[in-house]
Amino acid sequence: MLRRSGSHSDRSPVYRVTAITTTEITCDSCDAACCRLQVILVDDNRVPETMTEQSSWGGEVMLRRDDGWCTALDRTTMLCTIYDDRPQICRDFEMGSVECINERDASFSLL
Repeated sequence: MLRRSGSHSDRSPVYRVTAITTTEITCDSCDAACCRLQVILVDDNRVPETMTEQSSWGGEVMLRRDDGWCTALDRTTMLCTIYDDRPQICRDFEMGSVECINERDASFSLL
């Protein structure tokens, strides 16, 4: 994390590194934080109907359990049970991306 520590001059701020995270995010180290997000389904999805529901705004979404986790997530392994047929939005959510890291940080702050 970079923190502003003052100005080198009036022209540019000076930053110093206060912490560096080196943990690589992989399938083995993923905490499935994104599996708590609402997943909007589009026409080209092959998700079983038993894992979908209509949202309050009328769109089709992945069904979530009462605790907020996606119904397709195996809670023992923390892996997707429909990985090969997962929704496009899940395919587009790139592991280790800024969005991924933000969701992981947000889920850890709830602990």
